[in-house]
Amino acid sequence: MLDIIYWPVSAILWFWHKAFGFVFGPDSGLTWSLAVVFLVFTLRLVLYKPFVKQVRTTRQMQELQPQIKELQKKYKNDRETMAREMQKLQKEHGFNPLMGCLPVLVQVPVFLGLFHVLRSFNRTGHGWGQLGLTAEENANIGNYIFSATDVQSFLSARIFGAPIAAFITAPVSELQAFADWGGTPTRMSIGLVAVPLMVIAGVATHFNARASVARQTPEAAANPQAAIMNKLSLWVFPLGVMVGGPFLMIGILLYWVANNIWTYGQQHLVFGRMEKEEEAKKQKKLELRAQNAPKPGAKPVDVRKKQDAPADESPSANGTSASNGTPKQSAKQGGGKRKPGGQQRPGNRGRANQKRKR
Repeated sequence: MLDIIYWPVSAILWFWHKAFGFVFGPDSGLTWSLAVVFLVFTLRLVLYKPFVKQVRTTRQMQELQPQIKELQKKYKNDRETMAREMQKLQKEHGFNPLMGCLPVLVQVPVFLGLFHVLRSFNRTGHGWGQLGLTAEENANIGNYIFSATDVQSFLSARIFGAPIAAFITAPVSELQAFADWGGTPTRMSIGLVAVPLMVIAGVATHFNARASVARQTPEAAANPQAAIMNKLSLWVFPLGVMVGGPFLMIGILLYWVANNIWTYGQQHLVFGRMEKEEEAKKQKKLELRAQNAPKPGAKPVDVRKKQDAPADESPSANGTSASNGTPKQSAKQGGGKRKPGGQQRPGNRGRANQKRKR
């Protein structure tokens, strides 16, 4: 049923094993460890763009918090209308809640697929999902895309003396699968590798959560649901890694550590770029405001007068234009004459006096 997940995961792991096998040898514990680590990096590289969208979606959600609170307050007695208005608000701002969950949802099946593929290198157990094979049968049967030779290579690989598929609480019968391929490991040898990885994974999970919480806005952090999730991310999840570590294979612990290392670096890169983008937008707004502002000592321009004035002034008969847009009348056309004192005499004044004499 889940072969659609197991086969691609095993194929990516196989590719990186072959790549590093040319350098360090196919049976090297370093080769298999790097194959697991680069399986994580391959997945996270594919999910880079969805992660960026997730971050932008989270920021949009934080920006919309005041409006969301207003809707919740306004329609607190009408949940149907509130849900409809919330969807309308999200649609107006291009907000997609699913984008915030996509990277996490994709990583879950990959984690389960890797767990199953690594555990299938040792099928001597009798528990749930185990085949109960003998050590000889297990070493001579392939594992998905891996051949029997690859299975034997995996059983022979050691990282500081511990097999990658071993875990602290593994039954003694399952540890016998490694007897012919490097010797049966002890719980002490497994613990010396697993415990430091558990601690590193737990601490890395805590600091990743801490960095994420520190970037939240005060409004988002004040949300009761967000406060609960922050506490879970900061304390419960890291503690869960360390408590559940004895039941996890060394390969899975490597996956967890590598995943947290990538997450920390990716968050630093993405949030750094977004902060630079926001800073550039603010700087651009300040520059536009400075360009539109009047110069020191300059008289402010009345925009309304500019709009009322005609665009083009019409030329007058003598080549000049009037200040109010109408042509000036010449002395001949106006009929008026100037008095010696410089005052203009009305042009019809003499005619009126002549009529009176008649």
